[in-house]
Amino acid sequence: MRAIVQDVYGSTDVLRLDEIDRPVPGRGQVLLRVHAAGVDQGIWHLMAGMPYAIRAAGFGLRAPKQRVRGMDVAGRVESVGAGVTRFRPGDEVYGTCAGSFAEFACADEDELAPRPARLTPEQAAAVTVSARTALQALRLGRLEPGQRVLVIGAAGGVGTCALQLAKALGAAHITAVCSGPKADLARSLGADDVIDYTCEDPTDGVQRYDLVLDIAGNRPLTRLRRILTPRGSLVIVGGETDGRWTGGTQRQLWALLLSPFTRHRLRVLASAHRSEDLRTLGEFIESGALTPALDRTYPLAEVPQAIDRLRAGEAHGKIVIRVHPGPSIG
Repeated sequence: MRAIVQDVYGSTDVLRLDEIDRPVPGRGQVLLRVHAAGVDQGIWHLMAGMPYAIRAAGFGLRAPKQRVRGMDVAGRVESVGAGVTRFRPGDEVYGTCAGSFAEFACADEDELAPRPARLTPEQAAAVTVSARTALQALRLGRLEPGQRVLVIGAAGGVGTCALQLAKALGAAHITAVCSGPKADLARSLGADDVIDYTCEDPTDGVQRYDLVLDIAGNRPLTRLRRILTPRGSLVIVGGETDGRWTGGTQRQLWALLLSPFTRHRLRVLASAHRSEDLRTLGEFIESGALTPALDRTYPLAEVPQAIDRLRAGEAHGKIVIRVHPGPSIG
């Protein structure tokens, strides 16, 4: 099969399209014919091996243990391993797996769900990591109906899902932070106001929010706290820096240490893969409350260009890799 592989850590130059053996599903796994795969910041971190803490976490100290990148996936079940009871060959599914930038990939049964009938394979491949992260962040922030929400980094994969889910969960007023060219996208997904961070400072303290989701940037905690209501919640979802060792996680650690001593709830999201979240997201999708916002789709051979676009901050929504053409809808 064709796959995007890497043998060393580095920039997108280390990625190449190659012919490798088709994987064989183990116990509790299914073999997928991959229709589409999503691109997110985590893909870049695993490709680059940065920060170095990632390598120490078990992904390979000198070289990546997993040669094929990719996590979000939508595809068709080709065969099933021993013990699989939920799926059979021919089922259209979506979820996560290791190595979705390939024509075939193995996935754990518990990491998959039936593909929602409303979504194309490309849309389904845009959902899992980003929407699940957004859902868990809103839960961690204890969003309640009637609250005011600020989403920093609102035009990326996680942010576009967070806007829609916050609206569906009853947020009274949602403010999106993104660049000017992405403002219309944010408004179309539920934002009541949009702050162009290139012109305005969203942490100037003029407005206060019950919940702040910090998905992008690396703003100091002092500035983020001053825009919270007296008992507001801050959830740090990400924040890209050039830190080689910890990638700027000092801010996250400081938030965890400070939280017990302040009325503000300061939380750091450690996204978990829970199959029940896929079922919940499926309900939002089928009701029309959540529709993935796609930026561009690239063929498998152009994974490096897709990752470069993501890292350049040019994406308006989620970038997707189209592998095998799949059925359009249903």
